[in-house]
Amino acid sequence: MTEIQDLVEGIGQGEKRAVARGLTWIERDSEKGKQLVRALFPMAGKAHIVGITGAPGVGKSTLVNRLTLALRNHGYRVGILAVDPSSPFTGGAILGDRIRMQESVMDQGVFMRSLASRGHLGGLSRATFGAVTLLDAAGFDYILIETVGAGQSEVEIMQLAHSTMVVLAPGLGDDIQAIKAGILEIGQIFVVNKADRDGADHTARAIRGMLTLGMQHLEWFPPIIKTVAENGEGMDDLIAAIAKHREFLQESGRLDSIREGQTRHLIELALQDWSLRAMRLAEQDETFWTALREAVAHGQADAADAARKIVESAQRGGATVGS
Repeated sequence: MTEIQDLVEGIGQGEKRAVARGLTWIERDSEKGKQLVRALFPMAGKAHIVGITGAPGVGKSTLVNRLTLALRNHGYRVGILAVDPSSPFTGGAILGDRIRMQESVMDQGVFMRSLASRGHLGGLSRATFGAVTLLDAAGFDYILIETVGAGQSEVEIMQLAHSTMVVLAPGLGDDIQAIKAGILEIGQIFVVNKADRDGADHTARAIRGMLTLGMQHLEWFPPIIKTVAENGEGMDDLIAAIAKHREFLQESGRLDSIREGQTRHLIELALQDWSLRAMRLAEQDETFWTALREAVAHGQADAADAARKIVESAQRGGATVGS
């Protein structure tokens, strides 16, 4: 049995050491990691993936911790992927989330991993898709993905999660938060955290008003849940909202389309990797690469022509000079 087959078997049995090792392969973006994801993908598809996004400072990590504890009380196994900003010195994750989630990560039914964003835009890490596939194949019932902190353009989570939860808090520019179009459109559940503070009702009304204006004809109208994650208040309501949205997805057939979208994303990632390999291969032939660059620079060819020649060269198995 090969090393990858061994690891696939261990992950399928939910062995934490195998899960940790596999995630390391995936985060390193190694060839073994890519092969592992391809092997695990047919085993995935059972977990419910919940994205937790929102501006920095709204209490996402504390909310994830409390939600995890509540899900464990219901008997569910929970995987957590916390996408942290990268250290500018080492490129690794700044492990703030792991510190704030210590209470839940000590549970044997919970597996938590911090992923470094490594400059990847969209609120996620490039490794997130593979990591979700691995945790799904390992038999976790719920996978919670906490993004770096989303703004208008950081909406990649909607391509991956079944249920996307947008977290807001009073006193942080509530009206502006609610109006952000990208955030408004990706949320299936809205959470007003720190609801014991002044202004929580105003924040909820602002969100409801914006949703009413923009989502009148949708089959699913996002609920607005008020929570106080510090003491666990509102977690049962939040779990009920997630369960109701999951039921809606199942009854409407949307889960199948989400799976199709994930498959498309996997193909896109593979295509990006192939394109980068083709580019590196072209650069290894200095004569070929110099001729391409000079042709584009002097207007004898455009970038599309150069790209086509790189692809054709890669298909032939190596960079060669010529048209």
